[in-house]
Amino acid sequence: MRLAVAGSLYLWAAYLGACAPTEARQSLLATLALSPTVMESLAYPEFLIDAGGAAAYRQQGITARQQDDLVGAIAALKTAVALDPTHVPSYVLLGWTQHLAGDRETAIVTLNQGLVRDPEHVPGLNALGIAYLVKGDLAAAIATHTQAKTLKADNEIAYYNLSLAYQRLPDVAAAIAHAEQATQLEPYNPHPWVALALAHWNDQNTAAAVANYRQALQLDGRYSEAYHLEHLLRAGFSAEQIQQVEEIRTQL
Repeated sequence: MRLAVAGSLYLWAAYLGACAPTEARQSLLATLALSPTVMESLAYPEFLIDAGGAAAYRQQGITARQQDDLVGAIAALKTAVALDPTHVPSYVLLGWTQHLAGDRETAIVTLNQGLVRDPEHVPGLNALGIAYLVKGDLAAAIATHTQAKTLKADNEIAYYNLSLAYQRLPDVAAAIAHAEQATQLEPYNPHPWVALALAHWNDQNTAAAVANYRQALQLDGRYSEAYHLEHLLRAGFSAEQIQQVEEIRTQL
């Protein structure tokens, strides 16, 4: 039925437009132009949306992810999106879970689908920026996280990941500045301190690198052990950056 409605509008516009002068035809088409929101409502009317069912599947997906069942989580979250395709957080949950499962390209597609519906959804931008960063698309990561920090000035996630991205360019000054801001916004999280230590290390400032690494060590004593650094892969660090962090650790 919704296709018939859209098709009827198109045929009607075409018929009337063919019989009208050029200026009138352009005016008519402008009048009939539908906003993206209206187009989506025609393609997926409200009576087909099951918000309650979508919420139940979202919770099921979250629970499965907490139990490290990423396959089950993705299946449940896909259902949540299908039941309510207007709910942007569902896309973020699904995209982030796909990212955790290592399906980076699909995660990026999913997150962008959500951001089409709300381009200023900060959690979605944060997740997308991380996916780009881990993929190695530094330009896209920087652009996405810059948008996220512009929308939310106290966005520690954006500053932290921008530091990692700038360090890889490399743009050491920008890496230091963004890591410093991240440590101010979330001083009890060791990750920004490690990022700041790494940025100073790349600036050939061993003393500052070690001092900031010790800040991370005070928050989490496991940073004294080499094995613990492997988890930094899931925190946005590249393998090369982790090797550099290990070099800092050996200076303690």
